[in-house]
Amino acid sequence: MTGTAIGLLAVVGLALLLKWRRPAWYWLAFGIALAAVRVLIRYSSVMDACGLTVPPSRLRLAWARIAHRPIPAPRPPRILAMRPTRTGLVLRLGLRPGQDAFDFAASTDRLRHSLTMQGVTSREIKSGVVELRMTGYDVLKRVQMPARVEREGLRIPVALREDGEVHYRDYRQVPHALNVGATESGKSVYQRQLVKELAALDVALVGIDCKEGVELYPLARRFSALADNADDAADLLDVLVERMAATYRIVRREQRISSDVPDAEITADIWGLPDHLRPVPIVLLVDEVAELSLFANAAEKKRRERIVTALVRLVQLGRAAGIYVEICGQRFGSELGDGITMLRAQLTGRTAHRVNDEASAKMAFGDISPDAVFAATQIPANRPGTAVAGDSTGGWVRIRTPFTSLRQAVNVCNANAHRTPDLPELAPFRPLPPTVSLAKVPAQAEAPASV
Repeated sequence: MTGTAIGLLAVVGLALLLKWRRPAWYWLAFGIALAAVRVLIRYSSVMDACGLTVPPSRLRLAWARIAHRPIPAPRPPRILAMRPTRTGLVLRLGLRPGQDAFDFAASTDRLRHSLTMQGVTSREIKSGVVELRMTGYDVLKRVQMPARVEREGLRIPVALREDGEVHYRDYRQVPHALNVGATESGKSVYQRQLVKELAALDVALVGIDCKEGVELYPLARRFSALADNADDAADLLDVLVERMAATYRIVRREQRISSDVPDAEITADIWGLPDHLRPVPIVLLVDEVAELSLFANAAEKKRRERIVTALVRLVQLGRAAGIYVEICGQRFGSELGDGITMLRAQLTGRTAHRVNDEASAKMAFGDISPDAVFAATQIPANRPGTAVAGDSTGGWVRIRTPFTSLRQAVNVCNANAHRTPDLPELAPFRPLPPTVSLAKVPAQAEAPASV
């Protein structure tokens, strides 16, 4: 008896230790079984308490009266399937007549507390079927990307979602995106993750970094063009607009619209062109977009108009030409001047890291989803990399980017330097490989001589 008690205490101690130090291991070893039993036992009462049941049908009420039986209890949704995952449980439910998928989406917070889970999200699979994804522990506390992730075309993994799934950035589906956030919120890490994943693809990377290139120039071996000041950025954007127009001329020439050409061979973008004619796709990364919009004199104002006009043209027309734009900044509102609102409206993807005020969150999600605005303002300062990601459909989710150091990103870019396409029109902006300066830098400035 003593040995059994000691063994039981050892198992309980091990479970508590794993839950504290290794929550993922605890979930796989103990949490799945405990959560599944808890959900099955509490299911009917929880659904009734959350208002997710329907009254018994008239036929059942009539039969109960005829048979002199008690009135049947309200019926919860049918459990169609329960599937464990590495981070939680997936519960697929069949709705009863009269139920709506919106009711489940509105009750996710109550379900989370009632079922003692870390998080619950709801989505409609098809008419009459709703899927509840429940997480057993805080997957965003220590981000660990799965060992196997899907990479196909221009679809790359960039972060982990709060429901344990991988968050992807698909440039074919969402060509242009906006990334806002305060200082030390994780924007740079998100951008490094994008560059790290794109470096292994057959795309041309073009960067604009007006912070003297401190963010993007260490990755220069994988970039086809880089601009570190507003003047060069204006010239670079003009070249991209010219390349876009040339690409459309190629597409127009190769459409071959006639009565004897099958419909499948007629294209309106570069992806329908033959491989030997298809221009290489370009991903343009703009860091600190506000630096491109500020001006102090008439000359800088004319330069700003050139830049904003070129950016608007690229985000309006660049998708079919294989040009995709990723814009980062701390704020992106109308105070930056004319054309900014038009530019923002063309950026389908939205990602908001921690912001300093509600107005900054509204710049990203105010015209899409008020709930996402509230979620963006609740991101704590001690969790850099946490963000709210959404798109123009109004859907949003919390994500967190795995930490990617600048050294890791540089190593990946150097290893894939041979993939950097040589584009003649971008040759004047091709960055030189970084070199190590041997000049001696004094530890501190010398005191000025007395006059």
